[in-house]
Amino acid sequence: MERIDLLVTGIGRLVTPPGNVPRCGQQMREVHEIMDAMVAIRAGKIVAFGTAQDVISLLANVEIVETIDVGGRLVTPGLIDPHTHLVHGGSREHELVMKRSGVSYLDILAQGGGILNTVQSTRAASEQELYDKARGSLNGMLLNGVTTVEAKSGYGLSLEAELKQLRVAKRLNETHPLDIVSTFMGAHAVPLAYKGRAEAYVDLIVNELIPKVAEEGLAEFCDVFCEQGVFSIEQSRRILLKGMACGLISKIHADEIEPLGGAELAGEIGAISAEHLLAATDKGLAAMAEHGVIPVLLPGTSFNLGLAKHARARAMIDTYALPVALATDYNPGSCPTESIQLIMMLASLNLKMTPEEILTACTINAANALGRGGEIGSIAVGKRADLAIFDAPNLAYLPYHFGINHTFAVIKNGNVIVWNRALVTDEACKKEGHDEP
Repeated sequence: MERIDLLVTGIGRLVTPPGNVPRCGQQMREVHEIMDAMVAIRAGKIVAFGTAQDVISLLANVEIVETIDVGGRLVTPGLIDPHTHLVHGGSREHELVMKRSGVSYLDILAQGGGILNTVQSTRAASEQELYDKARGSLNGMLLNGVTTVEAKSGYGLSLEAELKQLRVAKRLNETHPLDIVSTFMGAHAVPLAYKGRAEAYVDLIVNELIPKVAEEGLAEFCDVFCEQGVFSIEQSRRILLKGMACGLISKIHADEIEPLGGAELAGEIGAISAEHLLAATDKGLAAMAEHGVIPVLLPGTSFNLGLAKHARARAMIDTYALPVALATDYNPGSCPTESIQLIMMLASLNLKMTPEEILTACTINAANALGRGGEIGSIAVGKRADLAIFDAPNLAYLPYHFGINHTFAVIKNGNVIVWNRALVTDEACKKEGHDEP
């Protein structure tokens, strides 16, 4: 070992799930914990970690370019948000009173509101306006300890507008310090122009949108809102299989409101993840477990919609040994929050998950829901140096002391991009070779 670019010292407690693969069932409680730890970083990757004594011995006679002391704080892998609707125009606070008076999510959509309202705002916004709005959201996520974010399209619902959303996400990935992973979700709703002609819109998605997205390399995944009154099982299967034929990996919004069979479809086609799952049946969960589908749960959405039921995380973990992941579902309608730490609290409160399970769900399992378990999601030699540093004595403190942001610092690819609860300068945050507009 010739040189260390950054040595992180003064770690009071380092906690990480082990390995690269999804942690299933009871494995989700198994985390490695090291007191008085250090992490050594070179060229953006972890080259050593462990107790301070062990790392110091290992680095004897090695040049250390920079050392930072995190003051006895808690360090975990950088958090990962594997389900967001990052790029969109406008907001929908005007629907708040409707929701609180008992109008359902699907009823608002049927009246031309909900997703369709955001479609109008997104189509009307310029690419620069969408970029600026999403960049602000990414900064909020980063300040919460997030280092990788998935971003779905689905507020365009036309070829031009869907491509606009995805191009904004690509540009953000090139210029913002966070990594943005893109998902094509043109099947988010049936646009007003196709009202009563859902099959014709599915034809457009399959024959034009998916091939164009794949041709331009604008997305890695393909998602569909498989739900009563939106896209049927048959339509969802057709869309996802076309995506797979074009090289896009399948995800699915499954059984969010009605037990339509989306979880079973996820197992049938071998989707990498199925998301929401509030109404998933035992048969659906068994199918997911059999075929290695990762459940991505969104407790902020059921909380914000005031639903009496939540995803059955305990059954998924204890009965079906599934590798649960957690995400914000950040979007302008059902879950307008960028705070992954709020989601961690809600996972404890409403999903009855332990602190160790929550960390695993927000790191290695979330990484695998994005196909990146070998690169991020745990603190291990050879992995990217993505770290979150919290003003907290232990894991349980994060969901216990709720309503505030515990993040003190964030390290992304070996660069300190948040320190003392603030973003470092834009110059320091830029990705190599790219300038902010």
